[in-house]
Amino acid sequence: MINEIVIISGKGGTGKTSLNASIIPYFEDLVIADCDVDAPDLNILIKSEIIKEYDFVGFQRPVIDYELCTKCGLCASSCNFGAISEDIVINESLCEGCKVCEYVCPSNAISMHDAIVGKIFHRDTIFGPMIDARLIPGEESSGRLVAEVRKLAREEAYKENKDTIIIDGSPGIACNVISAITGVSKAIIVTEPTISGLHDLKKVTKLVKMFSVEAKVIINKYDLSLTKAKEIKDYLDFIDIEVVLEIPFDKEISNSINNMIIPSTTDLPFFKSEKWNNFIQYLQK
Repeated sequence: MINEIVIISGKGGTGKTSLNASIIPYFEDLVIADCDVDAPDLNILIKSEIIKEYDFVGFQRPVIDYELCTKCGLCASSCNFGAISEDIVINESLCEGCKVCEYVCPSNAISMHDAIVGKIFHRDTIFGPMIDARLIPGEESSGRLVAEVRKLAREEAYKENKDTIIIDGSPGIACNVISAITGVSKAIIVTEPTISGLHDLKKVTKLVKMFSVEAKVIINKYDLSLTKAKEIKDYLDFIDIEVVLEIPFDKEISNSINNMIIPSTTDLPFFKSEKWNNFIQYLQK
């Protein structure tokens, strides 16, 4: 059975991707999956070479053949999303690809065509193969794109006989996060000791409990506010989720990231500590 580990956060900027990059060097037989498709950036710290890339078709959009169109307006009046104007022009940003316009058109002037919503990349890294994707800004289907990245990562793991997939998920609780956490072995939630950190942590912990995912929490930069860190721990005690790691604020960690160096590959004391080693051993089980 493949050990699938996802790193997520309730909000952006908690250090999720930096932590993800830091645990990767401790695994052999690994496949990496960057499922933060709206803003994929794991490849900044994980040096890679693109092996292949291709377009991802998220859904279909209608195209109007104006030579056949009689301007009867039936498509516009039938569209529940207001995506077709009175002069029969499609607003792609409003279209949901539901195909009603194609169905009701009496002159067969509307047909559905594949819509490219992003790109998928297969990369080679020193730690193993990596699959990532980038959604075109403003496009829909992020959940489907995440599902495709995970499917490809599993296929790569089976093909190359890898036993672990590490997934960099998106922040928040939207469909892309749901797609990233469904069916994983472990979910690591990264938070920070701030008001917004606790607020968004509450939302994402409710989500993982709905999906019965084994979850642990990391408080990053916990010593910036010991009071808020205690509030977070008290809340997690109440909902029975363990704080598996508290990472102190260290400028040298930030400096290593700024220099595009994986923090855990440096000589920083925290990454030599027993707490860090215990955390890695938990992930490897």
